[in-house]
Amino acid sequence: MTSGSADAWLTTPITADLVRGALELEPTALGLRPHRLPAWARAQVPDGQLAMAEAQPSGVRLVLRTAATALEVDVLPTKMAYRGAPPRPDGVYDLLVDGVLVDQQSADGGHVHTIDMTTGAAELTPGAVGTVRFSGLVAGEKDVEVWLPHNEATELVALRSDAPVQPVPDRGRPVWVHHGSSISHGSNAASPSTTWPALAAVAGGVELVNLGFGGSALLDPFTARTIRDLPADVISVKIGINLVNHDLMRLRALGPAVHGFLDTIRDGHPTTPLLVVSPLWCEIHEETPGPAAPDLSAMSEGRLGFVATGDSADPTRLTLRTIREQLAAIVAARAADDPRLHLLDGRELYSEADAVDLPLPDDLHPDAATHRLIGERFAALAFGAEGAFSAPTTAR
Repeated sequence: MTSGSADAWLTTPITADLVRGALELEPTALGLRPHRLPAWARAQVPDGQLAMAEAQPSGVRLVLRTAATALEVDVLPTKMAYRGAPPRPDGVYDLLVDGVLVDQQSADGGHVHTIDMTTGAAELTPGAVGTVRFSGLVAGEKDVEVWLPHNEATELVALRSDAPVQPVPDRGRPVWVHHGSSISHGSNAASPSTTWPALAAVAGGVELVNLGFGGSALLDPFTARTIRDLPADVISVKIGINLVNHDLMRLRALGPAVHGFLDTIRDGHPTTPLLVVSPLWCEIHEETPGPAAPDLSAMSEGRLGFVATGDSADPTRLTLRTIREQLAAIVAARAADDPRLHLLDGRELYSEADAVDLPLPDDLHPDAATHRLIGERFAALAFGAEGAFSAPTTAR
């Protein structure tokens, strides 16, 4: 699209009522940085992994009501690179019109955050602001959504259009708050509106708040307090894989940590449907504890891969099998007094049999086709007639 005369464009300040899925918009020197944890929680974050993950705006989108046929968004992305691995593709900005994906673009420029997977060292190379351009939108009033990349931190700098924009009126959809690992964050999904939670939200007719944090679903108390304080009509928490691949705790600590996490959520949402999702199938960690480590043989071939390195003979260390057993027991015990607490075995979303036709490309994360499968299955199992979230109502 050519920009044409500057007089043809209207510049609209980016304000909170035009953004959904973010918990806060942090002012920067250039614009606004969406966050998926509030400032008080970010102050308690103990490591760079979670700080990076929560600033990647998975599920965050600009939502506009407009007759515009062309839009421009100036952005400053922070792109990810892994030393020794092939370059990652630029993040994708999805354009949806009245709920239908009609265009995808990427932004030039941006910072580059390079991580050495073998040492953990990181380097930031500064870059410039880029522009995402969409044209050829259908004429007339419509709901327009610009989904920000799920895998790149993105500062929102400016919004331009060839007709006025305004916030979309409340459509009365229930709010679904979901917390999970990199799989929920969207790792290896094709685009931000096709992560499995985004697809499930559309099928379930709900507004998504995605608190999936790559490498960081670790039963952190500040995450539980964040969920406690959010408006929510239905809540799900996917627990397990990061506890194993970080080798975070031993069996003795798991039960009290899960109970405490659920207790905190229930402090703010005593009767909200709450679904605990146990780990999806992941062969490397089914019977072998963490920590997970980069697969050096895969890296020598120019691809990312992971291996489990823990001692499977140690009964105190966590595996995915152990965590599924513990979560089933915990939910069963609590459900006697909490009838709106439910369990979903993650293997109903992705199983050992599924791995035959849809293997995990890096032995840890699903690909785009598997995200779609998981999203479809979650929608049917959670939002279907017999699901924990069947017929959710806006009664927060």
